[in-house]
Amino acid sequence: MTDDQLTPTKALPESSPTAEGIDASGIDRFVTALEQAADVEPHGLMILRHGRVVAQGWWGPYSPDRVHLLYSLSKSFTSTAVGFAIAEGLLGLDDTIISHFPELDAEITDERSRRIRVRHLLAMASGHREETVDRAYALDPVDLVRGFLMIPPDEEPGTLFCYNQPCTFTVGAIIQRASGQSLTDYLRPRLFDKLGIGEVGWRRDDSGRQLGFSGFHAPTSAVAKLGQLYLQKGVWEGEQLLSAEYVEEATRSHIDNPDEDKIDWRQGYGFQFWMARHGFRGDGAYGQYCVILPEQDVVVAITSQSPDMQAVLDAAWEHLLPAIDRDPQPGADEALAARLADLHLAPVAGDDLPDGTFAAAPGNDVPTVTSITVADGAVSLEEGGDPLVLPIGRGSWRVTDAFAVSGGGSTVDVVFVETPHRLHLTLDPAAGTFMSRWETSPLHGGPLAELRMPR
Repeated sequence: MTDDQLTPTKALPESSPTAEGIDASGIDRFVTALEQAADVEPHGLMILRHGRVVAQGWWGPYSPDRVHLLYSLSKSFTSTAVGFAIAEGLLGLDDTIISHFPELDAEITDERSRRIRVRHLLAMASGHREETVDRAYALDPVDLVRGFLMIPPDEEPGTLFCYNQPCTFTVGAIIQRASGQSLTDYLRPRLFDKLGIGEVGWRRDDSGRQLGFSGFHAPTSAVAKLGQLYLQKGVWEGEQLLSAEYVEEATRSHIDNPDEDKIDWRQGYGFQFWMARHGFRGDGAYGQYCVILPEQDVVVAITSQSPDMQAVLDAAWEHLLPAIDRDPQPGADEALAARLADLHLAPVAGDDLPDGTFAAAPGNDVPTVTSITVADGAVSLEEGGDPLVLPIGRGSWRVTDAFAVSGGGSTVDVVFVETPHRLHLTLDPAAGTFMSRWETSPLHGGPLAELRMPR
């Protein structure tokens, strides 16, 4: 589908915190807590109450029109596709996996593998004790479903929680096979068009299937709309899009997970949604959140680069939750709106960068980048093939295509604005070398020029 065939993005209705019963000063303190936390870098924030946006902001160079890599928050979109597919008779919760891949019937002889059902996959309860994705790809580098089914579960399916990427991949593969479409094409008329979500993209593996468990790129507003759809039990603008029965099943705990490290990750697991101390959520690596609070009629959508994901939820419970249904502070709405309109990530400080070509020093985080050249106000990264040439902002972010660059002194930072990631380049003019360091390492491989939404 081409861009001009997409339904235009439709904005959610807006209101003020006070009009919807929230003290804006609590939202302000929540934003402060995010900005001050050591391992939290917010990129986008949307807070909805009663279906209306009461607060939203993006930290430049990120912006509301930008898609953002959602990592495992992709799983909640895959779960939504399952809800549609069940309603259309493409699959059932009690279907065995092997029934959808009859070509593997003779090869998959382990009885536990043959007893894995769709509901087990959705609840991360395949019976395996450990993540299997690396082993599965090692067994079959092209067909992850086959590799996964070749690994016998350690326990009976349905009895053990284990966060396991091939579970979600396999569910997504069933939908793609049964519908004859990619996940994005399948969801386009059923979800994206109905909710007014524009361009999105989903990473594929070597089989040609979209991953399902990760790799989905969408704007923060799409995350907010998904949360609102679940808050409204599948209803959107008066139409029952997703069955209320599936929403209920997806957002209740199907299996205990008391051994998870963080408190909001050990409250039980639904169908590709985490239960939490308050409400439930979908989330993804480095701080992508869709938090749904049914008791408060609130949705919180966050995109970020936040290794400390518990800190984000702790801040929400400490500052945002108590602000709901609390008497507002005078002038708080106006102060919050002014603050949210002027959010930005600090650019690199320092004097002009030295021009020249720099070779990679040992120990770089990106060993494929063999040299970089700084000249004419741009940095050129040589990674084999055509170099990635990016203009440098001085005391600011220079945004071009899917990249934003700022430089000064001996440092150049490259922000990949369709992802959570930032790359630090440190120059050593005396030695003629540079070091590269990821703030957070990308979980999907590929050259730097492809660290963006697939199109």
